Amino acid sequence: MSVKPYLTTSLSQRLVLTPQMRQRIELLAMTKLELSDLITTELSANPVLDESTGPDAAEESAAMNDEIRAIDATTADYRVNGEAPAAEPTTESAGDPGALSQQELTSSTDAAPVDGEFEPERERDSFEEIDFGSTFEDYLDPGYKTHEYEARDDVSFENMLTRRQSLCEQLIWQLHLTEVSDQVREAGEAIIGNLDESTGFLDATVEEIAAMGPWPIEAVEEALRVVQFLDPVGVAARDARESLLIQLQYHGFGDRLAVQMVRDHFESLQTHKLPELAKTLNVSVERLLFEMEFIKRMDPKPGRKFSAEDAQPIVPEVTIEKVDDEYVLRFEDDGMPQLRINRTYRQMMESKDSSKETRDYIKERFRSAVDLLKNIEHRRQTIYRVCQSIVERQRDFLDHGVEQLKPMMLKDIAEDIGMHLSTVSRVVNRKYVNTPQGVYELRRFFTEGMKSDSGEDVSTRVLKLKIKKMIEAEDTHHPITDDEIAKRLAKGGVKLSRRTVAKYREQMRIPGSRERRAIV
Repeated sequence: MSVKPYLTTSLSQRLVLTPQMRQRIELLAMTKLELSDLITTELSANPVLDESTGPDAAEESAAMNDEIRAIDATTADYRVNGEAPAAEPTTESAGDPGALSQQELTSSTDAAPVDGEFEPERERDSFEEIDFGSTFEDYLDPGYKTHEYEARDDVSFENMLTRRQSLCEQLIWQLHLTEVSDQVREAGEAIIGNLDESTGFLDATVEEIAAMGPWPIEAVEEALRVVQFLDPVGVAARDARESLLIQLQYHGFGDRLAVQMVRDHFESLQTHKLPELAKTLNVSVERLLFEMEFIKRMDPKPGRKFSAEDAQPIVPEVTIEKVDDEYVLRFEDDGMPQLRINRTYRQMMESKDSSKETRDYIKERFRSAVDLLKNIEHRRQTIYRVCQSIVERQRDFLDHGVEQLKPMMLKDIAEDIGMHLSTVSRVVNRKYVNTPQGVYELRRFFTEGMKSDSGEDVSTRVLKLKIKKMIEAEDTHHPITDDEIAKRLAKGGVKLSRRTVAKYREQMRIPGSRERRAIV
């Protein structure tokens, strides 16, 4: 039976996020530095936006935010520096994929006519909803700049930053300084191009490298030996064992017992089974420890020092300060561009001398500018409400330290502030807060817990801290086992199985008792 294509129509309801809502969701997930980059990009792309650079920039931005909040009636007022909120939080729908409230989704729709009279449906221009006369009159760019506002040619320290040289660049530079044939040099470049940047190991065989170009196996093998003895020595090895052997040979330790230990008994070294290894090699444990000192000088993964990611600066979004007996929140706005609306473009839009294309373009830029200002303000409010709820739940931590951290889940904060779980997750991800106990990522406040014998909730992070302190205080000649740690915790009223203790220990990257044992 043949199947014929045909057309059909159907009606369905679905939620389509507008560009404004998409931007709002994206801003919630951004860090402070990412938001600053976005604002800088928008300042370059949108001529309607200007940056306030004068001494009153912060006050002007705060006034602008007040007016933006008047436009965006869907968001609740929030407390800054201890001022109480004036409106209740908005309840968000759990089924909303963007975790936005129903009021926010309908905020751009037309309001119903008063007195019960309904006008005929017509397509309204959302630009008409913006009351520029009352909203931006006091905060528009005056159109001229005094000498206090003129840009200064300050030195940009970003232009002085250097980029770390990659492993490939380092090896290629050395290879070109080495006296080898053209064939060997080309094969060496192919080998370097197939190295794992994180370890320096070779991800291809000699045969595979030879198949990449017109090079004989002998030329590839010679190129491999040349690359393996470049700096860092030991790259282009197949595994850690071969890399250590190359390094031992390069440093003149090829005739030592350490080479035999690495070549023939590498697994025993990895598991720290020195007594068994000493018996197998018919030497004393002291001799093995002496030979291991030569091995410890080598790097089993010589390429990793070039693969280290650049350090990411941590910039707190909010500072929590204690004033008298209350904790207040203060946003860290230093370095953030302060936005304002340019007056000149509004005058061009209202001028009869401007063409229709010009007015339409300016109107579109105004829409984009207002959406950005509203979404930045929404992000600020949401972060504040989440931080305020965390402060209320974690006051003991702020007063006494990490040992007083209480178990807390994302859903607890979501229910507290009336927002969707995904919204809270976006807010706490990669955001940092400066507290009296130090700078913490917001996500670190969220941890599971368990009940103690006294019925008190104990955070898993507190349990990990107790386990770490027990291990740090142990006798290295008789390290404490996971079973003994579980028994000590049970005496303190917290019952954990040995497997759970081992899991927490591994999460903290602490080796087992056998690996921690000191051998004399």
